[in-house]
Amino acid sequence: QVQLVESGGGLVQPGGSLRLSCAASGSFFGIYNMGFHRQAPGKQRELVATITSGGSTNYADSVKGRFAITRDNAKNTVYLQMNSLKPEDTAVYYCNAEVDIGYGALYEYWGQGTQVTGSS
Repeated sequence: QVQLVESGGGLVQPGGSLRLSCAASGSFFGIYNMGFHRQAPGKQRELVATITSGGSTNYADSVKGRFAITRDNAKNTVYLQMNSLKPEDTAVYYCNAEVDIGYGALYEYWGQGTQVTGSS
């Protein structure tokens, strides 16, 4: 069983910063792509950022230049540094990971979500 546990959400004033963490635990052979998505009230879940096992990154246009995704492969953890937060960044943020559970099988797992609110 693989679990992704997120932390770091909260309330922050516009222009402020937060860092989300997402740690994978359980029994697996490796983790490939990791990322964060978000879902605002009444909207569909959308991609925020992804990072490959080699460190290549991809960002939604709306967060480019403000957010940075990184990972620590030794700790099986991915981070999302969010700077210059805007009210429109308010959403529940979910991390996900493509995990090799053995026998060539890749499964996608999701974290429980953490609330980020940008408001004064």
